Amino acid sequence: MNLHKQYGVISLPVIVAALGYFVDIYDLLLFTIVREPSLKDIGISLTDKAAVLEASTKIINWQMAGLLIGGIIWGIIGDKKGRLSVLFGSIALYSIANFLTGYVQNAEQYSWARFVAGIGLAGELGAGITLVSELLPKTKRGIGTSLVAGFGLFGAVFAYYTFDVTNENWRLCYKIGGALGILLLVLRISVVESGMFNNIKNTNVQRGNILMFFTNAQRFRKYIFAILIGLPTWYVIGVLVNYSNRFATEFYGNNAIISGKAIMYAYAAIAIGDIVIGFVSQYFKSRKKALMLYYLLTIISIVLFFSPFNNSDTKMYVICAMLGFSTGFWAIFVTMGAEQFGTNLRATAATTIPNMVRGSLPLINILFLDVFQKNFHWSLTISGIITAVIVMAIALIAFYFTEDTFHKDLNYLEE
Repeated sequence: MNLHKQYGVISLPVIVAALGYFVDIYDLLLFTIVREPSLKDIGISLTDKAAVLEASTKIINWQMAGLLIGGIIWGIIGDKKGRLSVLFGSIALYSIANFLTGYVQNAEQYSWARFVAGIGLAGELGAGITLVSELLPKTKRGIGTSLVAGFGLFGAVFAYYTFDVTNENWRLCYKIGGALGILLLVLRISVVESGMFNNIKNTNVQRGNILMFFTNAQRFRKYIFAILIGLPTWYVIGVLVNYSNRFATEFYGNNAIISGKAIMYAYAAIAIGDIVIGFVSQYFKSRKKALMLYYLLTIISIVLFFSPFNNSDTKMYVICAMLGFSTGFWAIFVTMGAEQFGTNLRATAATTIPNMVRGSLPLINILFLDVFQKNFHWSLTISGIITAVIVMAIALIAFYFTEDTFHKDLNYLEE
């Protein structure tokens, strides 16, 4: 393939990567949408809150463990065997896992099925962002990756309405996810490999060696900061939006907030935010200026969330959507991670970085739930505010030390 072949933002690699992430997000968030009916169907009484919490926590933790392990596996494969190897292999794995999830009979089987799915789901975004970043010219790659992430995030909305249209048939929803994956495999046959990767695949240069992130001080700092700048996304979704019904009770008493609906609104807004940020970055000719603007919007939205203004269900849903839009910098965050490392480590970076951020949610929850509420006996509100201050402070410090990669030429190697 000709390395200098030019692809536009509306081209087959971008379209296929966007569809891949759409299916990825559909499958990733489906459990949060079908949780209660699926647990009831496998024999767990919904009136037994402790049993529901134990089973749902176990299943989501196993899925998260799969994401962390899969992020490392697929990242290494992406740099050793090629970006397309990951795009084909990961979707094949999680499509099979989704079909199997449609047949589980107990929490143990459910956990294992989501663990395998998590491994598969971990490879999709990183490989897609890497491929698009390397195929598009540097003046367009920010918009291209934003379209991939923005369109892909609508998969959460699709999952919500699929569950509704199928009369809450959760098993059918998982099977639909598997079928979408198989269809995507067929579409991916026409996608080409990255020319940058093809240029080094037959050389002796080290590729996909994850230890290289830890053997060089400068590279290690870049890697850690690339992870930390993404922390606000999962604080917002995993704490504020996920527990929006509990916060509503503390803020204004009786409410009819459904956390799954709040998540759907937030993800619809995240998708829009992710598309917009590509054009904002293009306008500023800077990734960091665009990210800082979204950080400011995130801070404003968090302040509104905890303010007296948030005193009704309508306002809670609107603020959850605002929080979603303001954290719609997932595309730029992953793109910056890919752009900071050479071709021989790029897929490993772009695949592990977002999954490390996803893996930070249990740590944020430990801080929010266990340390502040159980040990310090702080209220939900105070715990949420202090956690927000800590997360945003860490992200802003990491942001300060992160380089702006807008104009960076990606055709280089890590020595």
